[in-house]
Order: sequence, then structure tokens, then C-alpha cells
Amino acid sequence: MKTITGFVKKYWITALIFVGLVFTYYYVADVKKLNPYLFPATEKIVTAFMSNKHEMLTNMFASFRLLIPSVIISLVVAVVLGTIMGMNKKIREVLHPVIYAFSVIPSILLSPFVLLLSPSLFSASVFLVVYNIVWATLFATITGIMTIDKRYLDKAATLELTGVKRFVKVILPAASPSILAGFVNSLRSSFVMLVFAEMYGGGSGMGYFVKKNSELGVFANTWVGFVFMVIVLVVVMQIFEKIKERLLKWTID
Repeated sequence: MKTITGFVKKYWITALIFVGLVFTYYYVADVKKLNPYLFPATEKIVTAFMSNKHEMLTNMFASFRLLIPSVIISLVVAVVLGTIMGMNKKIREVLHPVIYAFSVIPSILLSPFVLLLSPSLFSASVFLVVYNIVWATLFATITGIMTIDKRYLDKAATLELTGVKRFVKVILPAASPSILAGFVNSLRSSFVMLVFAEMYGGGSGMGYFVKKNSELGVFANTWVGFVFMVIVLVVVMQIFEKIKERLLKWTID
């Protein structure tokens, strides 16, 4: 009960904002203030949701099948490469300009080449999502490693911690606030690239559902897919925020 009360106190204004948005759409759509073809009445949207809920769930799981391996790959690459660059000044000076040059190239510009060169649409989509989200975590990892208090490393040397044990028990925990902050930020952008990959290179997923219905002119389904995708994004981000808070509970709030 106490948890529910705390949740209500924290998010009641947020809930009112969303309710206000829903009533605003209800007003402008149902009284035909906007084009009824592009902005169907709320009754049609509710009907479309009920008739497409199973298909949307199927597409959601298809999106996760693409998103989860992409996120894992990008996290591993960012942490490993970021740790190496953060710990070694010479390697950092050599690679940082190269990595920065690649990071400013929008992944959307690479998509025609990737789609043509990849053996499958799935691998092309994974590459584009990884390419889009790896940079924020990588730079955050480099910064986190570089800014570790030297006293932690001195104490690790005193305790004769070396190699993997030094990395796991000292370096990674000390840099984790920066790494997790970068990872959460990159996770937000991952949905942008995920939707793009599904809309233009996939045959399933939440982005594909929206694009398919918009091309068919079924805008009630398009709105349902859009709202459903936003809800999924908010839920996923909240889950990761809670995980981050739990992992960093030793830090100052």
C-alpha cells in the first residue's frame, strides 16, 4: 500500500498531463476540428486497438528479438573498447579521432550500403541499431574510466588486485555511474533506429506495423501502433531506470 501511495504522489502530475493529451485529442478529433481521415475519432481507435492487440503483441516480440541482441552487442563492444581506451592514454590518443569521426556519421546514411551488403535483413537491422547506440555508451565508458579517483587504483595496488579481479571489483564499479548513464541515453536512441530498420528493412515489428497501416491509409491502426510503441518505450525505459537505481544505490541521489 505504501508503495502505491508513493507512486501516486510521484506521478500524479504526469498522469494528469497524459489524461489532458487524451482529452485534447478526443475533442479535436470527435468534433472534426482536424482532418477525420488522418485523425480518426477515438471510438475508431479503441475499436482498432481491440481488433489488433494480438498482432501488436506479436510485433512487439519481433522488435525485442531485434533490439535485445543489438543492445547486448553494443554494450559489450562499448565497455571492452571503452575500458581499453580509458586505461591506456596512447591507445586513446590514436583511436579517439577515428572513433569520433565514425560517430558523427548518421546511421541512416549508411543504411543503403548496409542493406545491400548484409546477408540478411535481420543482420543489417542489427548492425544499424548497434551502430546507432554504441557511441554514447562508448564515450561514457571512456570518460568514466578516465575520471576514476586515483586513490581507488592505489588501494587496489596495495591489496594486490590485478587483472580481471581489479577490473571487476574496482574499475567497473567506479566507472559504472558514467557507463550506465550513457547506456540509458543510448537506449532511447535505439528505439529510433529500431523503428527505422523495421519500417524500411523488416517484415515485422512495431515500426513495420505503423508503416504498413499508414501506407494502406488505415490511420486508426496507425495511431494505435504509434501509441502502443510509445507505451512500450516508456515501460522499457522505466525498467532500465529502476535497474540503474538499484545498481547505483551506493551513490548519492
